[in-house]
Amino acid sequence: MSELDLSSPDKLRKRTGVNEYLFWVLLGANRWLLAGVLALVVFISFMSFGFLKPVSIQSTMETSDMVETVFAGLVGAIITSTTLVVSINQLVLSQEIGSLGTQRSRMDVTMDFYQNIDDLIGETKPVVPADLLDELIKTSVHRAGTLRETISENGDDELRRRVNEYVDDLEESADTAREELEGVDFGSFAVVSPALDFDYSRKMHDIRRLGEQYEDSLSREERRAFREMLEAVTMFGPVREYVKVLYLQWALVKLSRAILYASVPALIVAGGVVVFVDATTFSGTLLGFDTVLWVVSASFTISVTPFLVFAAYVLRLATLAKQTLTVGPLILS
Repeated sequence: MSELDLSSPDKLRKRTGVNEYLFWVLLGANRWLLAGVLALVVFISFMSFGFLKPVSIQSTMETSDMVETVFAGLVGAIITSTTLVVSINQLVLSQEIGSLGTQRSRMDVTMDFYQNIDDLIGETKPVVPADLLDELIKTSVHRAGTLRETISENGDDELRRRVNEYVDDLEESADTAREELEGVDFGSFAVVSPALDFDYSRKMHDIRRLGEQYEDSLSREERRAFREMLEAVTMFGPVREYVKVLYLQWALVKLSRAILYASVPALIVAGGVVVFVDATTFSGTLLGFDTVLWVVSASFTISVTPFLVFAAYVLRLATLAKQTLTVGPLILS
């Protein structure tokens, strides 16, 4: 049997092989900042098209209703986006609507699982998500240390070396995740990101394979240490998924509010251009560009802002969902 590689990168980005800057755009960047950058790109692009076009936009507006048609279509699209917001809110609310029996069942299942966590860490679990994740990682580190200490008396040099390699890699990954968790509040991606960095799936797989490879060399106490190590990293999986689901619901609510905030000025601007702006409304130039080009470009950018906000949030949520499709020792990336 080939030797199992027990080392793994301590960052999700390194495990996926995605470019550092692209990874920051997909997951790390503030969503409003990303939407603002996208809006700037739209504005500059629109200004560039207007500057490079042989015929000025003012002349085009005198001979056709192209601008009016575009913004009339945007009015309909903005109104449609508010319907999308209602659908998103219904998705979130559907998770909370249920009979008394359903709510009691949810409570019973939740408390049973929390009791399992209390038994694992030896005390009542923290109520703050970041602290709970930190406590579970700390428990994994503690049990890894216990495993190393238990195996230290084993006569198989190869087993001791492999266990030390496993524990060293787990401690390195745990230190990185715990540093990132320190002082963060729920509602931001900063809570979920460290949980993704701690590669519990790989640690589950590695400890199971080690226990299988060296089963004949293990005493009863050593087998127990392996089982307790596996229990600790296994418990991290459903907790991470639970925190992730709560974050997704939180993010969907924030997304719906953000789209509503952006839709009101977008609707006003788009409607205003359709009703009040024509070729004679703005004359002259500003910084070498037709004033009407500045107005149309800015108005178009404001009008598409709801879509840009939607795109910024969905980039993160889709990437997060892709990286957490499985629970357990199944590695997709």
